[in-house]
Amino acid sequence: MNKQFDFDGLMALEQRYRAAFINSLGGFKSVVLLGTKNNDGQANLAIFNSLFHIGANPPLCGLIVRPDSVERHTFENIMQTGFYTVNHIKPEFYENAHQTSARYPREVSEFDATQLSAEYKGNFFAPFVAQSAVQMGLSLQQKIDLTINGTILLIGKIEFVSVPENCVQPDGFVDLETAQTVTCSGLDSYHTTQKLARLSYAKPDKWPTKL
Repeated sequence: MNKQFDFDGLMALEQRYRAAFINSLGGFKSVVLLGTKNNDGQANLAIFNSLFHIGANPPLCGLIVRPDSVERHTFENIMQTGFYTVNHIKPEFYENAHQTSARYPREVSEFDATQLSAEYKGNFFAPFVAQSAVQMGLSLQQKIDLTINGTILLIGKIEFVSVPENCVQPDGFVDLETAQTVTCSGLDSYHTTQKLARLSYAKPDKWPTKL
């Protein structure tokens, strides 16, 4: 038997219960580490589960940031410098990645606190996570304040990519399972994946076939 809620029922739920419930309803999401650095050279690393694809021409990704009612070091660094990195998480360091969500003081680098290694590539300003197989360097293109709930949409252009050669298939598809990329559900549940299949382009007069 299913539980059912209308809007009023959802809003009547205890705040943390409602956050966990709504956060996990949307299904599995990407979970990544964002690497940033301020103009004083202080590096920061934070976990995010709100990254999404916007387009490929130009290559753009969106990111939702919660309201800046408290210190948001990652957000502040991005607004100050305009650069950040996106780093996929692998099974061997998902606990380290989760720990970056702790509220460390500004002067403490999460790279050091969580035993992850910062590295710099391609003269890109912000630090990458050395342990990550799939890495992207982005530059901030647009900031949009979402008045409906006070969150902020950041749109970044992909300026740099590093991905294992054996993960890129002939048609350009990046096999994230080969890269051992971890996914997540809700706020704190981490998962590995098992691919069912890639399917052919859908057409009205033909059922898709497995590629």
